[in-house]
Amino acid sequence: MVQKRLIIEMGMGIDQHGQDPTVAAARAVRNAIAHNALPGVWEVAGLSHPDQMIVQVQVAVPYAEQVRKDEVLAVLPFGKKSLTVSDGGMIVQGRAIPELKDKNDEMLIANAAVTVLIETEA
Repeated sequence: MVQKRLIIEMGMGIDQHGQDPTVAAARAVRNAIAHNALPGVWEVAGLSHPDQMIVQVQVAVPYAEQVRKDEVLAVLPFGKKSLTVSDGGMIVQGRAIPELKDKNDEMLIANAAVTVLIETEA
């Protein structure tokens, strides 16, 4: 079997308060898949269930080592999921608000690419 890419979706996510890279990463993945329908999975690729899709996620975010990968992958409703996290994204100075439990004035921005692949004979 050969894996072939069906679609690549890109997204951005921000955690303005809380300084949690997992929140920013999950929002970036949710943004990437938010406005997509994949009828080609059934009509062209011939899959019988969306869990047959292979979904590879790449996220670049500040403090990548702190990302809770299972929480990011939980955003995806279907598929054989994998996640690669790397340092990247952006840190922007915001405003720390004690009532929102900010640790500092950083806003974390994450970028995500979600690739959907299918297995085929050739």
